[in-house]
Amino acid sequence: MSHASITKYPHPVPDGRPRLAPLALWGLLLPAIVLFLSACSGMPPAAALRGTGDLGVVIERAHGRVRVVETSGRSVLASVAGLGDLSHASVVFSRDGRYAYVFGRDGGLTKVDLLTASIAGRVVQGGNSIGGAISQDGRIVVAQNYEPGGIKAFDADTLELIADVPASFGSEGRRSKVVGLADLSGNRFIYSLFDSGEIRITDFSDRSKPVTQTFAAGRQPYDALVTPDGRYYIAGLFGEDGLAMLDLWQPEKGVRKILAGYGRGEQPLPVFKMPHLRGWAVAGGRAYLPAIGRHEVLVVDMTSWQEVGRIPVKSQPVFVMARPDGREIWVNFAFPDNGWVQVIDTMSQRITNTLQPGRAILHMEFTPRGEEVWLSARDDNRVVVYDTRSHEQVAQFDAASPSGIFFTSRAARVGF
Repeated sequence: MSHASITKYPHPVPDGRPRLAPLALWGLLLPAIVLFLSACSGMPPAAALRGTGDLGVVIERAHGRVRVVETSGRSVLASVAGLGDLSHASVVFSRDGRYAYVFGRDGGLTKVDLLTASIAGRVVQGGNSIGGAISQDGRIVVAQNYEPGGIKAFDADTLELIADVPASFGSEGRRSKVVGLADLSGNRFIYSLFDSGEIRITDFSDRSKPVTQTFAAGRQPYDALVTPDGRYYIAGLFGEDGLAMLDLWQPEKGVRKILAGYGRGEQPLPVFKMPHLRGWAVAGGRAYLPAIGRHEVLVVDMTSWQEVGRIPVKSQPVFVMARPDGREIWVNFAFPDNGWVQVIDTMSQRITNTLQPGRAILHMEFTPRGEEVWLSARDDNRVVVYDTRSHEQVAQFDAASPSGIFFTSRAARVGF
């Protein structure tokens, strides 16, 4: 027998009409109903549900705060203050894109909830810190420290300390500045030791007993990156020409030097700002990276890891970044030319545009699919947004000495 839903009505009185509540009862109910509706009208509207895929943060270094932004409407949603010294801040994101982990120069690690625009946790874990990374499973956040030299691992949920791994070297146990930290598969982290000239991999598969491998790298590695496929780790060497590369599929083969001596025989220019390899570009089987102390972008074949070209640019490059589709490379520069940006076409290997978006362009970030690029103009106290097809400015907003711009699309990328 099939069952149908039944709507029940009040029992009819003998004449067939519905029975109404007595007038005395309505005298009690009506004031209560009016009071309830008045209370509802005074309540703030519930926050609209939203995803996190188009969110991001802009670092306001002057005020120790971040602006929470969204790229679909190019708008600022909120500000979150109390993050300490953000003069060299960097950010990684939780797997779901809800939380931003902000690493401050003063050793502060702050967990920011982007949906509620609030601080979900904060620890001061070092004296001089310069970035961090998050594990493949999203459960471990690691900070790299200049002082005290080493890395520290924290539970991503609670920010409780999991492990302190000192970057000790030599017979006297000196501690090195740590740079170039990146996440690897299997909850491993790779990083470079500036003072000892080493690359190290620490495995947190057993959180209570991390295991570290050490590889000789070269003189003074200053920054590093992991290729988008997660296979190669490449560290720039400040103390010598060239780069140190470790094949992460075959680490037992050790470090290989690539582009060794690319500046040999020529007098390098003074270095006004160290270039950031983390912002290097990969497009069409080639890598584009900044040359230290030179007005050039190097082009490297990623099969042979040999130099295949150099592109002259306006000044010393800092960030050399590929549009997500790989068709263009955008380059910003060190002082005194840090108000300029140049665009390189990867097919012709030529500069197609030279832009002046503002004073002191410190950072660039492409929207997830690359239709726009956001640029921080520190000395103009604003962020500008450019269309990547027309190379025209399409938006801007005020920000106090903005520096880093980070979008949640980084949560799905290795090494970011």
